[in-house]
Amino acid sequence: MGMRDKKRNQKRVLARRIAGPRAGEGKDFLPLEGGGPGKRLRKVQEPEEPENTATVVYIGHIPHGFYEDQMQGFFKQFGDIKRLRIARNRKTGKSKHYGFIEFESPLVAKVVADEMNNYLLFEHTLRVTLVPPEKVHPKLWKGVRRGFIPIDRVAIERKKHNKDKTTEEHKKMVEGIVKRDEKRRKRIKAAGIDYECPALLGSTQPSAKKTKFDEDQ
Repeated sequence: MGMRDKKRNQKRVLARRIAGPRAGEGKDFLPLEGGGPGKRLRKVQEPEEPENTATVVYIGHIPHGFYEDQMQGFFKQFGDIKRLRIARNRKTGKSKHYGFIEFESPLVAKVVADEMNNYLLFEHTLRVTLVPPEKVHPKLWKGVRRGFIPIDRVAIERKKHNKDKTTEEHKKMVEGIVKRDEKRRKRIKAAGIDYECPALLGSTQPSAKKTKFDEDQ
């Protein structure tokens, strides 16, 4: 085949491509929506995201030493903080390593949730999410203004121990001491130890004296 024949074949192929598909060709292809080429395609409207109204942010995996003052100083760089709280143990007052922050603006809360989630802080990866308004517990911010005041269990037990006991309470206490002493003596004897335990002082208490009043008084 010479050069002329090759050029002729190329011209025929180009002419077929320009002319379009032959009869019977292109049946496997579906037409575009809208019919012909003269009609414009309709744009599919994507559903709009609901407007964010959440202002409360949950923060998890809070490291030790990062408490209320530190959180206030760190997160106020994003915007104004309305309230914040760290969950603490009622008995010991120690942090439970999660808390909540309420911002003045929902836009600031959204930025904090997006930017601070999975943030590495003192070798702890923070978990930050928005809390919808309908899921905020009504007692979440109860007592947050006065701060956390731990219960002094030692003072409570000291007061309970030192209070004046009635005759019945003292008698019950002495009975318990005597029972424990008898059990201890039996264990010593069963072990084959020859030991004479000292007697308990105050195990017997004299009965209270009755005061008689004259009928004239």
